[in-house]
Amino acid sequence: MSQELAGLRAIVTGGGSGIGLAAATLLAKRGAEVACLDLDPAGVPEPLLGLRADVADSESVDAAVAEAARQLGGIDIVVNNAGIGAQGTVEANADDEWRRVFEVNVLGIVRVSRAALPQLRRSTHAAIVNTCSIAATAGLPNRALYSASKGAVQSLTLAMAADHVAEGVRVNCVNPGTADTPWVRRLLDVADDPDGELRALQARQPMGRLVSADEVAAAIAYLASPLAASTTGTVLAVDGGMHGLRLRPTN
Repeated sequence: MSQELAGLRAIVTGGGSGIGLAAATLLAKRGAEVACLDLDPAGVPEPLLGLRADVADSESVDAAVAEAARQLGGIDIVVNNAGIGAQGTVEANADDEWRRVFEVNVLGIVRVSRAALPQLRRSTHAAIVNTCSIAATAGLPNRALYSASKGAVQSLTLAMAADHVAEGVRVNCVNPGTADTPWVRRLLDVADDPDGELRALQARQPMGRLVSADEVAAAIAYLASPLAASTTGTVLAVDGGMHGLRLRPTN
C-alpha cells in the first residue's frame, strides 16, 4: 500500500466504528499516525490511538485534541466524521432534538476544528475533511432535520475553505450516499419490513447497492493526502451516482 501519509498525524472523530474507523484504519495503513476520538474508544484497535471525546462538549473536545497533539507530536489532518441521525418530517422532531443533532453534526465540527487549527497552522500539510451527506444536496423523504444539519456542514466546509486557504489549511467534504454502516443497519432492524426497506435504499442509488464504509474512507484518505494538495472547497460525492445521474426506467 502507498505511504503518501508517512510522517503525518491525524485525528478522526467518531473513529470507533463505521466510516470513522474505516477512515482511521486506511490513514494508518498509508503511513499516518492516527488518534480516534469517540464517545467509546475502548474498541479502537492498535496501532490507532483511542481517546474519549464528546463533540457536543467544548471542554471534552479541547482536552482530547490537546492530548492527541501531545501523543502524536502535532496534528496535520482532521477528519470530522462524528455525527448522529434523525428521522421525520419538519413536524416530527421537537426543538430539543433539533438542537441535539445540530450540536453534534454542525457544532461538533466547529469545536474540533477550532481546537485543532493552532496545530494545523504549524503543519506543512494541513487538511480538514468533513463527512457530509447526499442529504445536503438531494431532497430525501423523512429526513428534514438530518438534511438541514448536513446542508449546514456543506456550507460550513466551503466557508472554512475560504477562511483558511491563505494559512495553508485545505478544507473539503465527502458526501456519501446511503452507506452500509452500523447506524443504517440499526434503522433497518426496526423497520416494519427490513428486507423491503433495504431493497428500497439500494434501488435509490443508481449502482443498485449501498455504499461501503471503505469506499467513503478511500475518498477521505485522498482528500487528506498530499495527492490532493490543490484541492480545497470541494464536495466529493461517494453515492453510487445518486447526485448526478438520472437514469431512464428499465421497465
